[in-house]
Amino acid sequence: MQITQIRNATVIINYAQTRFLVDPWLGPKDYMPGFEGAVHPEIRQPRVELPYPIEKIVDVDAVILTHVHPDHWDDFAAKALNKNIKIFTQSETDKQFLSSLGFTNVEILTQAPARLHQVTLFKTQGQHGKREIVKPVCEQLGMPYDAMGVVFKAQEEPTLYLAGDTIWCPEVQNALDTYQPDVVVVNACAASVANGEHLIMGKENVLQTSRYAPHAAIVASHMDTVSHLTVTRQDLKELVKENNLSNLFIPNDGETLTFTAKN
Repeated sequence: MQITQIRNATVIINYAQTRFLVDPWLGPKDYMPGFEGAVHPEIRQPRVELPYPIEKIVDVDAVILTHVHPDHWDDFAAKALNKNIKIFTQSETDKQFLSSLGFTNVEILTQAPARLHQVTLFKTQGQHGKREIVKPVCEQLGMPYDAMGVVFKAQEEPTLYLAGDTIWCPEVQNALDTYQPDVVVVNACAASVANGEHLIMGKENVLQTSRYAPHAAIVASHMDTVSHLTVTRQDLKELVKENNLSNLFIPNDGETLTFTAKN
């Protein structure tokens, strides 16, 4: 298995000879404003350019769209992707959104297994910020709250858990207990709304994940790109040193990590 960090939550996962593109946010640097209702709305985003041409990024077998927030999907992705490509998404609402853009091969993931080639996929739950605090804010802004995670399984591959946009919560703990993943990808820049509530994991949550799953490789994604980040890659590197975390990986944009199944 190979995980290529593209930018933000956009990654390419090469798993059992199948290439998955996750959460394609493909616009150029600074093309959109910061998020209203979040910290630093004055900062334009993405803060950095893509490491590869869009044509190379969309050369995949399937897409996983964890949710339709504008830092996970944009018009550039809609225009660049083949309208017949397989897309896995979380809900009927998101499926209808993609269908309205002309995509014809959209499947809703559930906790029941779905298959593509030799890969089995399972949907997991999370909390895109504390539900009782952040969900009303999202509703006020007219943005959906929910975001899914995905577990990948295949013979002779390590089990991969893509946690998605979530904080540490009982749903994440349940996924770790249920699937016992070998590799866990966490979105970890502690993106925050204006009142300071984190929408995704930050340093403390990454440390919790690393300690709860000490035998798994933890990969930090969703870094150094959105306007409302409050934790950087450098912060996580300091966390590694302070806590002697041997299982935390912090890839740069354009970097590929390779993992093999444990014997």
